[in-house]
Amino acid sequence: MMRMVPIVLADNTTVLGVEVLLPKTTLLAVTTDKGYIMCGALDVSLLNERLKDRGIIAGRAVGVKTLDELMAAPLESVTGAAEALGIKPGMKGADALLLML
Repeated sequence: MMRMVPIVLADNTTVLGVEVLLPKTTLLAVTTDKGYIMCGALDVSLLNERLKDRGIIAGRAVGVKTLDELMAAPLESVTGAAEALGIKPGMKGADALLLML
């Protein structure tokens, strides 16, 4: 099952939360027009190395089980393209999304 949820950020911009229920796990992502944050399933190394030419703006938070947790959690890792926007590991997901607008 998949669920899509509008999420309102601190600046009143609405972004899209996506929750995919899979056997024994849930994939979580929140996306803007420029980039996204995602649960621990995101392979930041792959994005930075093999897909570097795409300039994907993304961040990864681990240990999250809900979209609310993903928004509040510190990012464990981010892509090089995200760092170029000022997004850093340790930054809360919601704060990173504001920089992705």
